[in-house]
Amino acid sequence: MTSPSDPKTALSLIYAGTPACDLESQTLDFKEQAREKKKMIKDIVSASVCFANAEGGTIVLGVRDKVGGPSAFSGTTLAATEAKTRIFEQTKPHLLVDVVEIAFHEDETKARLLLITVPDSSDVHSDSGGRFTMRVGTDCLPMDQTQQTVARDRKSGLDWSARAGTHSAADISPAAEGLARDRLRSLSDFRSDLAQLSAPDLLRALGVVSDDGRLLAAAEVLFVPADPAGSPRLVYQYRDTPGGEPSTVERLYGPLVSVLSRVMELVQARRKLTPVTLPTGQQLQVEDFPELAVREAIANGLFHRDYHVRDSVTVEHSPEVFVVSSPGPLPPGITPENILTHPSRPRNAKLTHAAQILGLVEEVGRGVDRMYREMVRSGQGLPTIENASGLVRVTLVGGAPNTQLARYVAALPEAERNDVDTMLVLLSLCNKQTMSIDQAAPIMQKSQNEAAVVLRRLGTDAVGLLEPTRQSVGRSRRVYRLRSDVLKALGGAIGYQRHTTDDVDRKVIEHVREYGRVTNRTVRNLLDVGTDRAAAILGRLVKAGVIVKTSQAQRGPSVEYGPGGKFPLAKRTRQERRPSPHADANT
Repeated sequence: MTSPSDPKTALSLIYAGTPACDLESQTLDFKEQAREKKKMIKDIVSASVCFANAEGGTIVLGVRDKVGGPSAFSGTTLAATEAKTRIFEQTKPHLLVDVVEIAFHEDETKARLLLITVPDSSDVHSDSGGRFTMRVGTDCLPMDQTQQTVARDRKSGLDWSARAGTHSAADISPAAEGLARDRLRSLSDFRSDLAQLSAPDLLRALGVVSDDGRLLAAAEVLFVPADPAGSPRLVYQYRDTPGGEPSTVERLYGPLVSVLSRVMELVQARRKLTPVTLPTGQQLQVEDFPELAVREAIANGLFHRDYHVRDSVTVEHSPEVFVVSSPGPLPPGITPENILTHPSRPRNAKLTHAAQILGLVEEVGRGVDRMYREMVRSGQGLPTIENASGLVRVTLVGGAPNTQLARYVAALPEAERNDVDTMLVLLSLCNKQTMSIDQAAPIMQKSQNEAAVVLRRLGTDAVGLLEPTRQSVGRSRRVYRLRSDVLKALGGAIGYQRHTTDDVDRKVIEHVREYGRVTNRTVRNLLDVGTDRAAAILGRLVKAGVIVKTSQAQRGPSVEYGPGGKFPLAKRTRQERRPSPHADANT
C-alpha cells in the first residue's frame, strides 16, 4: 500500500484496520510508548536523528505498529514540551523539532498522541552516544564516514563534481576528446557548433573548468583516465546464462566518454534481433534489450553514482538478464516507487549538466521514463530498480520479446508510443483484466486525480484503448478494461481470457438459435468456464427472459434451456429483406 503523506489520513486508515507498519514510509514512522520512560526517549531521539539526516519526516508517538483498528491506539503520557527538550538535549549538534499533541477521537477510541515533526536539517546529527543514522525507506541505517560526508555535501549544497581538481586541459585524453566532438557533431541543434571549439573553449562551454584553468572533478572523470592502481570506472561481465561463470570480463579505466562508448560496443556485439512484420508490411527488428533502455541504465550508473565511494559501476550481461549496479543509494527523497515522477535531484550537478550538453544522458527527469517506455515498446517487462545495501541496481529482463505486444505498440500513434503512462497501463492490462483509479495511481507513480485523467483520456474514442466496465459506467470512479478490438489485436500478449457480458450473451444466444437448446455443460465448453460460472450465466439470461427452462428436470446438469419471451429475433439478411418480384400477384 502506498503510504499517505498526511499523518492524520494515515491515522484514519489505521483506525479502519490497516496496521501502522503498512503505512510507514521514508517520511512517516509510528512508535508505541515504551514501558520505561528512558527507553521511550531513546526511541524518539534515534528516530529524530534518522529523519533529520535524510529528508525529515513525522514520528507519531502512541500507536502500535503491528495491529490495525481501534486497539492500535495505545496513546502516550509523554508531555510535548519534554519530548522537544529531550530530543534537543540528546542530539549533536542539537536538533530542534516541532511537537504537537493531538487527541485522536473516533467512536470509542480516545487516544492522546504526539506528532513529532523533524526538519530536513542543514546539519548531520548524532545521538548522545555518537551514533549517526539515516532513514532509508522504512529503515534506520547506520552511516559510515563516507555517507556522513555525502550528507553534509548535500545539505550544504556542495557538488562533488564542481570541485577543482589537479589536472589541466593538456591532460585530457585525445581519444575521449575526439569521441565528444563526434557526439556533438551528431546532434541536430545548436550543440553541434561546439564541436569546432578549441579544447579549453569546449571545456568552458561544458562548464567543467575553473577560472584558473584547472579541470573540475566533472571534467576529470569525463576526459581523464582513472588511476590504473585504483578501481576501474566500470566492470563489464558477460555470462552465457545468468548464473554461469563470466565468459568475458573487461575492466574499463578510461574517461567516462570512452567508457560509455566501449561498453555500448560490447553490448551491441551480443544483441539479438527478432523480426516483427507490421500490418502495413513494414518490418521491425526488435532487440532483446532495447539499445535506448540499456544506454540510459548505464549512463545513469556512470553519471549519477556516488563518487565519494571508490567502487566500480558493474554491468552483468546475459541473454536473459541485463543488470547495472552503481555505488551509492538513490538521492534522499527518491525511491523506486516515485522515481518516475519525483523532481530530479542530480547528485553530481556539474557532471550531469556537461553530460546533457554532450548528449550522453537525457534531459533531467527523462532518462528513467525512457527506460520504462522502451522496454514495453520492445515487448518486454518493466525495469526493476532496487535501492539497498549502498547501491542502486537496475535490472532489465530481456530474451525473446513478446512480438504481439511489440507489433501492437508499433502501430499506435506516435504520441501514444512515446507516452510512458500509456505504456504502463497497456502492459498492466495485458496481465490483469481491469484497472481502477486506485490501482493505476501507484503504477503511474501519480496521484489518483492525475491517474483518473490518464485513464479517461485512454478511454476516449480518439485514443480507443480503454473502456469502462459495464458495472462501473454510471459511477464517478470508473473501472477500465481494454477494448475488445485491442484485445483481439494483442492476441497472445494477453495473459488471460476475457469474455465481456455482451460477448457471453451473444455466444449463448447464437448457440440456442442454431441448436434450439443449451445446457450447463454446453456453456462450460463454449466459454471455457467452470460449472458455477456457467450456472450464473444461464441464471442471468433466465432472469432477463432471454431463455427459459424447457426440460422437466429443474436442477442439475441435465436441465435444458430454450428461447424465452425476450429472445432476440435473428437479423434478416439482405436477400430476405429484398421484396419479391411477384409480391403484388400474391396479395
